[in-house]
Amino acid sequence: MTSAPKLPRLPRDPDDDYAARAVDARLELLRTTTGARLAHVAGERVPLAEARGKIEGLIGFAQVPLGVAGPLRVDTSVGAREVYVPFATTEGAMVAAYARGMRLLNAGGVRARVVRERLTQNPILVYRDARAACAAGETARAAFAELRELVAGTTRHGALVALESDVIGRRLLLSLVFTTGDAIGINMAARATELCCAELARRTVPEAWYVHGQDVEKRANARALVEGRGRSVVVDARVPRETLADLARVTPEQLAAISKTYAVGFAALGTQNHAVQVANGLAAIYLACGQDAAYVTESATGQLDLEVDAAGDLYAALTLPSLLVGTVGGGSGQGTARECLELLGCAGAGHANTFAELVGAALLAGDLSLMAAFCSHEFVQAHETLGRNRPEVRA
Repeated sequence: MTSAPKLPRLPRDPDDDYAARAVDARLELLRTTTGARLAHVAGERVPLAEARGKIEGLIGFAQVPLGVAGPLRVDTSVGAREVYVPFATTEGAMVAAYARGMRLLNAGGVRARVVRERLTQNPILVYRDARAACAAGETARAAFAELRELVAGTTRHGALVALESDVIGRRLLLSLVFTTGDAIGINMAARATELCCAELARRTVPEAWYVHGQDVEKRANARALVEGRGRSVVVDARVPRETLADLARVTPEQLAAISKTYAVGFAALGTQNHAVQVANGLAAIYLACGQDAAYVTESATGQLDLEVDAAGDLYAALTLPSLLVGTVGGGSGQGTARECLELLGCAGAGHANTFAELVGAALLAGDLSLMAAFCSHEFVQAHETLGRNRPEVRA
């Protein structure tokens, strides 16, 4: 994993990197190296019918600038993968920061693994008193095998794998845990949850009524931070001291020190997100790859860890316990979204875990680059040079 990437660096035009010739050169490189056609990315109109079931009152398609960073070489659960990562964003300097972070990670090698898959739904059933709620919890646990069969009849891809319950006053809070295949699986899980609640309410009438919509869905939450929701991803890397000095003008000691200080500050602020700019990269990759952007609120929670290792190099790790992504369903299968997933080699069934691992590695690259910019006091200047504050300046 420490060998240099085999994919070429993206071509740049020092005179005008936004000219048609520069954009066309990058498109041609991506088509040649990845096999993706990129017709919609290049401007071909997406058929209107492809929006059916995804939006109402259709008038067209939003256009957001799309860039790529890389190559990034990652040791994934299916072996070494080398990719260019797509980002859809209007924040100048962001893609450049991720690109620099990828060069840092390539120098020493980066690994990413999905360590847990569990999509939870948390409906509440309400009873006349706490005793009835406790009895209903026992009923629910005893009925798990039957509920699992009920769910199996609704989907070929998902399954109910666990059922937990808590009593809060006269309310029974259920935690239904599903696997969802290569989809995020929210609609599947919501339908299955509705059926399970109806069955449990029927078994405990006339006492019960249930509230399905109450959930941690699209909210940062402590339970998902601890237990995981969606795909839990762990990424780590070793970055050589000399690479940090050459590319980022920082030392491992500086990065370890700023990481510790940030951790103290985050604890004082009470935030559940101890990473730095994960939401930036997530939103941009989600938009590029047809993911539900509202899941950024949940998926951006995590932990960044920067330490000096025994050899004097930097050890960097990012843990994302609730990364919600899919490579089938939703907006992942059409237009520019499918083409961006094809760039990553992750379009369609069988690729969701790999996609999650590649996303995690890209996010670590962004956090590492940003922390280095804070240490070297280059953050503001980078935005002045590349960002919207100085749009007339050519990068």
